[in-house]
Amino acid sequence: MVCELGLAGELVGRTGFCIHPKETLKSIPKVGGTKSVNLKKIRELAPSHVIVNVDENKKETADALAEFVPNLIVTHPLAPLDNLALYRQMGSAFGREREAEALCVRFDSAYRAVLQKDFPKRSVLYLIWKDPWMTVSRDTYVSRTLALFGLQTLPESADARYPKISLEESWLRNVELVLLSSEPYRFREKHLDEIKNTLKKPAYLIDGEMTSWYGPRAIAGFGYLADFSSSL
Repeated sequence: MVCELGLAGELVGRTGFCIHPKETLKSIPKVGGTKSVNLKKIRELAPSHVIVNVDENKKETADALAEFVPNLIVTHPLAPLDNLALYRQMGSAFGREREAEALCVRFDSAYRAVLQKDFPKRSVLYLIWKDPWMTVSRDTYVSRTLALFGLQTLPESADARYPKISLEESWLRNVELVLLSSEPYRFREKHLDEIKNTLKKPAYLIDGEMTSWYGPRAIAGFGYLADFSSSL
């Protein structure tokens, strides 16, 4: 998103998970992971702004950054349409309002195209982790994005936004198919057989970037998920 706003030249650091666009970011120093941020390295880079995310970064990390970073930008999109406010938030923060509005136009076009299609409704289990098994609640960006394509996540309610589950829970009988995300746990083909044999449900691998990455990646995600849902 930073690069899409024309700010690649201003980047001084990134996490190891900030990987797009690949060629542009090769020379940008890494400052750890989203949960294991190297505060010492960030101090040395002396950024004027740091972008954090409520789901990805620990609050104690944000609090520590706020002590020495002049501008901390906090993001927390919970639904696809939140991208519009996010683009404008970033555009305003960096004086890139025109570029932000261009992103809004692209997003709006892709979003309207999704609304014009009729996807079959299916109840799904979306797995993001193994040992322990973890899924997403409906109060997440992932769940609300999938719902646009007829893929309604279960369970209907949960105590946590990313709950740990057992594959023996009674509500799993209502699941029609299982989606294994490519991130944060990298599910592979070998895991499909384990799920199919245990739950006796159809299971598919799905690109986690296309379901959970907000920003410009969300625009690409709409096209991917439209094709994915239609192919099931």
